This record gives sequence, C-alpha cells and structure tokens, in this order.
Amino acid sequence: MPTVDIVIDGYPLRANQGVMGFCSALLIEGEKRTLVDVGHVGRRPALLEALEARGLTPKDIDVTVMTHAHWDHAQNFDLFDHAPLLIHNWERKYAHKPHINDWATPQWTGAMIETQSNITEVDEGYEIEPGVSLIHTPGHSPGCLSVLVETDDGVAAITGDVLHYATVALTKTNPLVFWDEKLARTSIERILSESDLIYPGHDRPFRLVGDKIEYQQPMRIDLQGLDPDDPGVVWHRGPWDAWVMPGIEEQKLDDGPAG
Repeated sequence: MPTVDIVIDGYPLRANQGVMGFCSALLIEGEKRTLVDVGHVGRRPALLEALEARGLTPKDIDVTVMTHAHWDHAQNFDLFDHAPLLIHNWERKYAHKPHINDWATPQWTGAMIETQSNITEVDEGYEIEPGVSLIHTPGHSPGCLSVLVETDDGVAAITGDVLHYATVALTKTNPLVFWDEKLARTSIERILSESDLIYPGHDRPFRLVGDKIEYQQPMRIDLQGLDPDDPGVVWHRGPWDAWVMPGIEEQKLDDGPAG
C-alpha cells in the first residue's frame, strides 16, 4: 500500500511582524512518487537536502499536488516542472485575480503558476493512483485540495491549510479564512470523518482519539538568531486568534471564484 513520508516538517511559527510560513511537504510513495506541497523559496535548500537524503532529486518526483496557491506552499514547484502539477480549477482561476485583501495570494501568483508547463486541473475524486485520491475541501481558499491515502495504518489525510495544526481538529475553526467560513468548517469536519491519521499544513502528524490529540512524532526544529533570555523576546504559547479576510462576502461561488 502507499506510504506517506514527511520531507520537510510544518510548523505554526509566527511573530508580531508576520507569518513565517513553514508548511509541510509530504512524499507519497506507491506506484508513483507524489509530492504534496513544496514550501516557499526560503525553504528550498531544506527541501532539496531532504530529497537528497532519500537518494532522490527533483527529477525522481512523478506528480506534484498544490493543495492551494498560497505563497508559503507553492513557490518551489518550478523544481518539478517535468512532473504534472495538480491544481483545483477554482484555485487556478482565483490566483489570477485574488481579492485585494488576500495577502496569502499575491497579485503575481497566477503568473507564477502559469510558468509551469505541465498543469493538470483536477476536482473532487481525482485518483492519482489506486489508494491515493483528491477531495475538494474549500474554505481557507476556494480550491483547497486534500489528499486521502490508504495506508497500512488507515486512511491518512494530507490537508494543507484545511487543518493548519492539530488544535483545529478540536475547535473546528480555521484560523485564517480567505474564502468562506462555513465551507472551512465543513471541510474540517469532512477530514475528521474520512481519515484516521492527519498530516496538517503546519504541524506534526496526529490522530484524534476522542477529544485528545496524539502526535505521531516529537517536535524537531533548531531555531537560530534569537536568544530566549533576551528581554526583548516574548514567547506566546497559545493558539492563533481566528482571522477572516475583510471583504470575504464580495466573493462568490456560483461559477467558481470571482474574477
């Protein structure tokens, strides 16, 4: 059966100056090698080093999946231009004319996507290979895709930012909504009902057992450039406050994204 390997870890790091955007990149090994998300350019060395540690180069990847087009998930796809890039048709359309308040989808996002020569638009139910399929889980953005993988340990869901981190499984509230709050909650609930193991966009893989989060691996990160004892450094351990993009009601879903 297919397996899921964490190539680079996702972290919910943020500061009062902005979001650091360290997302997960996951490798599905089955009949094909499918890479789900690729991170932003600041993580390109880490991504390449992680592939090399597995004896792989970008050319060894057969398929890539863009869970959504936000800057922190989508800037390194040019490394894999030989492989089909799977993107939801709503996400591709929206990326060409994002809402002015959508800071996660800069105005150049559509142009960036179109530099890829091997784009495949996909929708609900698309099968990459037996046991690996895509579902449409909108809300955070219009064309969010999640990947369901049938593994020996049950159904694994690779969610992108449908579930940023584990506590979202408890609150069922997406902390950053750029498209639709109601759909975001529905998508979270769907992931929880259809999977046994969850690989979130910015956290460690986990299982939800009752109302308890069971992480499947320890935290691993080496932070540099900050002294935790510096009086100017303040650490906050709580979850993000939920944020909904101003102007969200101006968008529509009748024929897909506005624009």
